[in-house]
Order: sequence, then C-alpha cells, then structure tokens
Amino acid sequence: QVQLMESGGGLGQPGGSLRLSCAASGTIFSVMGWYRQAPGKERELVATITRGGNTDYADSVKGRFTISRDNAKNTVDLQMNSLKPDDTAVYYCGANDYRQNNYWGQGTQVTVSS
Repeated sequence: QVQLMESGGGLGQPGGSLRLSCAASGTIFSVMGWYRQAPGKERELVATITRGGNTDYADSVKGRFTISRDNAKNTVDLQMNSLKPDDTAVYYCGANDYRQNNYWGQGTQVTVSS
C-alpha cells in the first residue's frame, strides 16, 4: 500500500521559515514534490524533484524555497524561507511511480501571519 505522510507546517511569521517533510512508502517513486492549494484557488505546483535530483520550482517560490530528497529513506522535504502571507495554503506531498500513477498525502496547513 502506497502512503505519503506530511509533517511540519503550522503558523509562520512573514519573513520567517518553516520546514515540511514527507515520508513515503510502498513503491519506488520517480518524481516527488510539493503542491499547495489556497482557499478558493486550484492546487498548484510548488516544487518537484526527480530521483536523480533535478528540481523545478514555481516562479513565486524561486529563491525562497528549497526542495530536497533522500532516496534511501523515501523522504522529500521543503525548506520554506522568507515566508509571505501569500504562501498560506494547504500543502500536499505528491509523487509519481514509474508507471505514472499519482499519489497524494493528506495535506498540512501552512499559515503565514503576524
């Protein structure tokens, strides 16, 4: 059974930092990433990372967020710095296996407010 479980998140201050972690199990994942959905908006890509370490970021988070991955532990982390109120959203861990099946975590709330 494939499972993705997020941890971290919570309340952060503008200009501050938060770190999200995702522990995955059940298969070998090709691409892992983080996505977010703000109230009234569609889910959007935040950052992805391939098994080989190639990364991709949304323009809105470039230079502020860093995605990393540990293939041995099947984990993917998102370090979020210089937080902005617009970063407030539910953040989801997502992953694809080599058969292009998509998997999602349950989501974790990130709120940026003073």
